Amino acid sequence: MYRKCIKRILDFTVALIGLIIASPVMVIIAILIKLDSKGPVIFKQERTGYKGKIFNCYKFRTMKVETHAKDGRELTHDERCTKIGNIIRKLSVDELPQLINILKGEMSLIGPRPWIPEYYKYFSKEQKKRCDVLPGITGLAQAMGRNNLDIFEKINYDIKYTQNVSFKMDCKVVIETVKTVLSKTGAEIKQEGIQDEINMLKAQ
Repeated sequence: MYRKCIKRILDFTVALIGLIIASPVMVIIAILIKLDSKGPVIFKQERTGYKGKIFNCYKFRTMKVETHAKDGRELTHDERCTKIGNIIRKLSVDELPQLINILKGEMSLIGPRPWIPEYYKYFSKEQKKRCDVLPGITGLAQAMGRNNLDIFEKINYDIKYTQNVSFKMDCKVVIETVKTVLSKTGAEIKQEGIQDEINMLKAQ
């Protein structure tokens, strides 16, 4: 009952209330992003959702639109990150727009993080089980260490979650996620790290 009905009702209700409460902060963040660098406020990227379905995941833009410096050199990941982008990432508020994804039924509050489609291409049949539920803003892998875990540890935690979805499990994930964020455990993964993980999946 929780998995099939109650979880969705909780997701929609919390996301709607969250958007209303967070809207003043989101407006301020949007203004700061526009003042800090040119480009859209919201960054949309294709991610893999439930059963491998592709959807547009929303985030506040934290990167510069430019990919190259004035001298023609390609900018590194760190160089592309904007000043305000660094701040909102550290505060873990860059993903607030994903509350809209939840209202649309594309995401949940709790579930495996939605990864770019490139990952899904190299999942084994067993690994694809991490997509048996809606992706979440946070999940068991994030609660247990985020990017301190290797790709296979993350997937194993995600599968464990999909097989044990319950209100108790979701409460545990929320509590542990708060602890992880406050302790700043597991820094955000960089583009180089993403490619490394994809290569590990290819080689399995």
